[in-house]
Amino acid sequence: MKGQNDLIMEIADIFAEHKKGIIGALLVLAVAGGVTLAGTAHQSGESQGESEEASAAAAEQQGEAEPTVEEPTAYVLADDTFSNIQVYEPTKPVYDRYTIAQRRERGLPLELPALIPYTGERVAYLTFDDGPDAKNTPAILDILKSYGVPATFYVLGSMAEANPDVLKRIFDEGHAIGNHSYDHDYRDLYPDPSRFLAQMQRTDDIIYSIVGARPLIIRAPGGSYGAFTDDYVRMVRENGYAEHDWNVVSQDATPANPDAQQQIYNIDSQTNGELKDNMALVLMHSTGAKNETVKALPGIIETLKSKGFRFGVVTPMTPKPW
Repeated sequence: MKGQNDLIMEIADIFAEHKKGIIGALLVLAVAGGVTLAGTAHQSGESQGESEEASAAAAEQQGEAEPTVEEPTAYVLADDTFSNIQVYEPTKPVYDRYTIAQRRERGLPLELPALIPYTGERVAYLTFDDGPDAKNTPAILDILKSYGVPATFYVLGSMAEANPDVLKRIFDEGHAIGNHSYDHDYRDLYPDPSRFLAQMQRTDDIIYSIVGARPLIIRAPGGSYGAFTDDYVRMVRENGYAEHDWNVVSQDATPANPDAQQQIYNIDSQTNGELKDNMALVLMHSTGAKNETVKALPGIIETLKSKGFRFGVVTPMTPKPW
């Protein structure tokens, strides 16, 4: 390799010959340096390649297993036996990787294990029934996103079929999806448990086809109180569902049809003092007619925040409201 003095003399010759000394000098230095660097890089590349080949060969000889796929961090996806669904954090939704039919086909358990309810702090669970629609549900999602607040959407199968993109947005933005039956028709749901279950499974399948997971939480249309017999309670438990009603209402589905300010007042007045299990499980709706609910939502969030509530999503660990 040329010494430094030889390189300087060569640069001077190029400068004299071509009268482009600076350019020529830079070219020569770049070439000279490049030779050295290229040689080093080549040697390093050979060494790295040999190392990688040796590692691959060693892994092959040892029968190294392929890396497992990481579980998503935005939600919990139940394993075969539900052994991983006990969570102690109220903001993470919990879903099943299988439908009920798939669990039966595989001989997997359906019934949820005994779980410890989450009661460690004051938590407000904002829940919206009867969607998703194409108008007010996206508006509600926009407000929740602006406040960084999670919520739970108990959806109808018929509405999910009509608005799959909105359902997918609910899922992707970290909210919880619950099953609220296919069409909310009391005449079909409450003659006997098997018809109720058929609607729930139909809705499960629709949700699964859109987001790739099945909800474990359900809400009976009209609430379970007065509608569920012991047969319904047993059927819900045996099929791995957790049913939740509510203990705070905005009254946005009542004949009174309250405006936004009245809805804020309703929720404010029902969340004073001590609540069972430190929980406010708030019933609202997200259909196209609920414009006042959309207007009320920022005030509802701010009111609950001012009372020290944290916001969570309903899971099988959420306490029962009654």
